[in-house]
Amino acid sequence: MDNRYRVNAASVFSLQYHLAWCPKYRKRILVDTLEKRLRELLYRKAKEIKAEIHALEIKPDHVHMFVESDPTMAPARLAAQFKGFTSHQLREEFPWLKSYLPSLWSRSYYIGSIGAVSKATVKRYIANQKSHA
Repeated sequence: MDNRYRVNAASVFSLQYHLAWCPKYRKRILVDTLEKRLRELLYRKAKEIKAEIHALEIKPDHVHMFVESDPTMAPARLAAQFKGFTSHQLREEFPWLKSYLPSLWSRSYYIGSIGAVSKATVKRYIANQKSHA
């Protein structure tokens, strides 16, 4: 099979996302050991939920991730899995975070889909299905 696609028991898919989020109040805390541990935890969570991280950049005040997941994981759930797990783990391992911030991550995040074909190509393909019936 073409390596652009993944498979599970019921589907062939290519669901890739750009996910970004930041600490509460955009605090510049993602440095040194906290950054290193966050990176490890993100890869661990990805493996657990059968997602694949293609790229990851952790800046002092935000995180950018290029991640691929299967159709059983809605984009909002994917973001919640990464943010919730890392918040819980980091606040346990770095107790100063609990007194420094009311919660580790801002409630908001950005998620955008990444595709191999354009919207126009998909529309054209669907429109052409009438003639192939």
